[in-house]
Formats: sequence, C-alpha cells, structure tokens
Amino acid sequence: MDCASTKEIIMLDRRRLLAGTTATVATLGAGSLLSSIRALAETVTLPFENGERPMAKYPQKRPMILQTSRPPQLETPFSVYNEGVITPNDAFFVRYHLADIPLEIDPAKFTIEVKGKVDKPLKLSLADLKKLPAKEIVAVTQCSGNSRGFSTPRVAGGQSGNGAMGNARWKGVPLKTVLEKAGVQSGAKQVVFGGLDGPVSDKTPDFAKALDLDHARDGEVMLAYSMNGTDLPMLNGFPVRLVVPGYYGTYWVKHLNEITVIDSVYDNFWMKTAYRIPDNDCNCVEPGTAPKATVPINRFTVRSFITSVQDGAKVKAGETGLKGIAFDGGKGIKEVAVSIDGGKTWLPTKLGKNLGNYSFREWQATVKLPAGAHELKVRATSNDGKTQPMQALWNPAGYLRNVVETVRVTAA
Repeated sequence: MDCASTKEIIMLDRRRLLAGTTATVATLGAGSLLSSIRALAETVTLPFENGERPMAKYPQKRPMILQTSRPPQLETPFSVYNEGVITPNDAFFVRYHLADIPLEIDPAKFTIEVKGKVDKPLKLSLADLKKLPAKEIVAVTQCSGNSRGFSTPRVAGGQSGNGAMGNARWKGVPLKTVLEKAGVQSGAKQVVFGGLDGPVSDKTPDFAKALDLDHARDGEVMLAYSMNGTDLPMLNGFPVRLVVPGYYGTYWVKHLNEITVIDSVYDNFWMKTAYRIPDNDCNCVEPGTAPKATVPINRFTVRSFITSVQDGAKVKAGETGLKGIAFDGGKGIKEVAVSIDGGKTWLPTKLGKNLGNYSFREWQATVKLPAGAHELKVRATSNDGKTQPMQALWNPAGYLRNVVETVRVTAA
C-alpha cells in the first residue's frame, strides 16, 4: 500500500471518527479526539521482506507504524521500549479484529452486562464499577502475531515487527469480585467476553473470547478502567477493557460490555478456529507443515530484547553499555544473559526493579567490544527454568516467536 492510498483511507476514517466524539471528549479531555488522523511522509522499513510501512498519527497517539487503517492496527516504534519499562499510552500498540469500532462512547451511559448462569444478573455502570474495591497490576499485553513478519517461511496475517506489545500499569476491579456479586451457578464452566466493536458484514463472526471459570476467578483477571494513571485511550479500549495478565492480547477484550457465564465450552470462530497453536510441547511443527491437533493460544513464551542499540548501528569500540527488557507469561524473569560473539559465550546482566511477574523487567550490562563487527544476542530465563531457543520455532499462524534475538553492530 503506498502512502497516497493510505492517506485517502485515513482521511475517510477521520471523518467517521470525528462524526461523534462529544461525550468521549468530555471525559478524555477537550480536543483529545479532535487531533487530525493523517498519514505522514515518513516511512519505516521493518527488517524483513516487504517491510516498508507508513507512519501515521491517530488521536491520542504519537506517530506510529501503520499496519492497517480499517480496522486500525498501529505498531509501536521499537525505539519506544528504550524509554523505560512502562510503555506510554500515546505509543501503545493498537490491534482490532473488526472494522466497526466504536467512535462515540458516553461514559455516563456505558454499562457492562453480567448474565448467563448467574443468580443475579447485573448491569454495571462505569460509576458502579469504580465504587468496587480496586487493584493495580503492571502487565504486558502482546498481540499473538507480534513479530510474525520474521516467520520463515512466511505465513498469512499481519506482518508486524516486534512492536505489537506494551507494558502498562492497569487499575480496575478483579473479575472475581464482579462474578461473586452476580453469584455464579453450579455447573458453570466458562466466562465469555464481548465488546462494543463489531463486524461490518453480518457474515463475519462477532468477536468474543472465553476463559475457563477457574481462570476468570483467579483474582488477577481484571476489568480495567485506568491505564498508567489515566483513562484508557479510545483505541486501547475506553472506558473498560479486560486485562488477562500473562495471556496474549486476543483475550484482552476492548470496550468490554458483556460478560456471560456459560455451562459449556465456548466454540465460536475466535476460539474454535482462530488463535490456535499446535498441541505439543513446543507448540511448533516443521516449517510448511500443518499440526495434527491444536489448542487455543494462551500464555506468553519467555522473551528478551536489546533496546539500547539498533541492528546495523555503529558504536564506539571499548566499553559499551547495553540495556533491554525481558518478560514471560507470569513466572517472572530469573536471569538475562548477553553474548557479544554470536552466542559462543554468555555474560550475566544486572536486572532492574521488579514491578511484578507480568511486567517487562529491565536489564543492563557493560561489555567490551573490540573494533570490528559483532553479533549481540540476549537470552532470558524465567523463574520456572524456561528459556529462549537459539533457532526460531515455526507454526502456521506465526505465533509464539521467542527466538534469541540478534543485533548486529560495528565497533570503531
């Protein structure tokens, strides 16, 4: 897609978005949704085939990498992760499945319906929700297809780099509290979640996700109304989104307005067909082949990145400071090691402040780089002993990438 056609689509979306924003602007701050959506002359080239992408400026967002405009899919520029372990709201990635996204939400009229196999069906307003005991958690959310563009052989789906992830401080009400208020009936098995976004065509399955009841009631799954100390951005799920710590973003339903308790296993398209991974120990298959059986995608794999230098950078020979981030699906990071010789030898790093097992964990190291070319690698190990493979694993959907990443630099 060239920049001219991108701009035409974006300006169309701008007219739709600005058609009804009064109620939201009243809550999010005057003018916050009146910023222009515009294509920028700048482009970026992600490090894989057909990796050129335009930059775009959406409301409440700084310039971000535009993957698609309908629905909006915005990737975080990777340099943002060097700003700190908390991803700023205005740089937080955006991922929708369906194009009919809400453009006008009046928080005074917004409600969340709790129904199904419950003793007392509820309809909670935003004010009702905020009266309940709140908790905070720092947690990463990551698109299931984060880094899909690196898959070899290539696979279908959005070809993102490493920027479809973010770490935030979420505040809200544990789902457990809401379910206890409604009274879950005996025989219940799962909880289904729906949001205000929907399909343009009635032939497209509406988006909804499900969690097993025990998971839904673990006290960590949350109905979040605050992100990094302020209201959620519109494109990140205002006014309430589901937070499922350690699980891929497909479960983090935005604009959450329906919670349904069921006594069966939910089998809509988004659970039974989409977002599936091979049902084996590595969740992988031989490249180009199909798995014999699959299960729904679930927890993150352990990952780590160097954020302080970019691939292809030139650095000063001698002592060089490196830093980056690591995370996993909830056990927490035990250690991070770096290599300056392509993985032949490994050096320990110093871990930064622990913000919780679901958060990015910063690491730092000082290495000595002789003049010449170097392959820098980083590898994290979680508290349960899981680590990253040296060779990328493959599955047909391009999920779960967690290979040891490489940054090539030249010291002079």
